Amino acid sequence: MTQTILVAFRATVVTLVLTGLLYPLAITGIAQLLLPSQANGSLVRDERGNVVGSELIGQPFTNPAYFQARPSAAGNGYDAGASSGSNFGVTSAKLHDRVAADAARLASENPDASGPIPGDLLTASGSGLDPHVSPEAARWQIPRVAKARKVEAARVAGVLESMVEGRDLGFVGEPRVNVLLLNLALDRQFGRPEAMAVSP
Repeated sequence: MTQTILVAFRATVVTLVLTGLLYPLAITGIAQLLLPSQANGSLVRDERGNVVGSELIGQPFTNPAYFQARPSAAGNGYDAGASSGSNFGVTSAKLHDRVAADAARLASENPDASGPIPGDLLTASGSGLDPHVSPEAARWQIPRVAKARKVEAARVAGVLESMVEGRDLGFVGEPRVNVLLLNLALDRQFGRPEAMAVSP
């Protein structure tokens, strides 16, 4: 009986060291060596070197000079510690009311937009943290962004088109635009909205 307990104990210790210590350290080391940016959260920095977010996590933008992301049901909205969807079904009155309120807000904030509001500006992703919108959803917002930045819509459209990401491997997924990266590209091209507000 004692011999069996000792064998079980040694097997447990060896397994814990291999799978709980050596394997995670090896994988972390390989990731840091081969993919350091991704291993550290795909952090995004502004022109000053300040971390302003992650390429993988959506965030809200309320300034009219910035493109807006999809709605979020994660926690109180865009909460990376509470990734989730709302779990409301198509017959949910709460979902209907939320979409109707968002549609009214978007229509009010984008009076010069043409066509119907793109669906991804009204629907949250399953995680609530999707950092992308469709190119159509971004293009729909161009008149508002251009007006707020006091630049021609064609110039904003040019920046947007340069930020459209194609399908992965040429055939997986759909074309998309990372909202954070697009807004940073606008700041690089036209200046930050705060700076423009105080300039003569």
